[in-house]
Amino acid sequence: MFGNPSNMPGSVFDELWRLQQEVDELFGSWSSPLGIRSVPRGSFPAVNVGQTPERVDVYLFAPGIDPKSLDISIQQNLLTISGRRVLGTAEDAEYYRQERFAGEFRRAISLPEDVDPERVQAKYVDGIVQIGIQRRESMRPRQIEIH
Repeated sequence: MFGNPSNMPGSVFDELWRLQQEVDELFGSWSSPLGIRSVPRGSFPAVNVGQTPERVDVYLFAPGIDPKSLDISIQQNLLTISGRRVLGTAEDAEYYRQERFAGEFRRAISLPEDVDPERVQAKYVDGIVQIGIQRRESMRPRQIEIH
């Protein structure tokens, strides 16, 4: 479910994506991203996107960031999240290596065509921002009874 480049279960894209994951596990993720809005491993903040027939859920892993400082917007099926991460560092310390990201960031996530931008909820719990976007009722599959 997470990271699948296609909405078609059982498609050729599923197999290609699975093969990509296996190659990445063997050799590391040095290959190019899967799409124009995909980002390489190590991008900040890390994001998971999942979907059900009723909604799309985006999980943004943002520990140490004040949720009030985040700018979250949705326009034409594009979810944009931006903000700034500030790290406290000792002025007299000499760092040999710093791997934690600090500074401004921006992530853009393409959403399916059937999401309803008027029905979005966001909450922040334990360093994780969960954004839930409902799908339009009119776009959901509906069972039709025969009378």
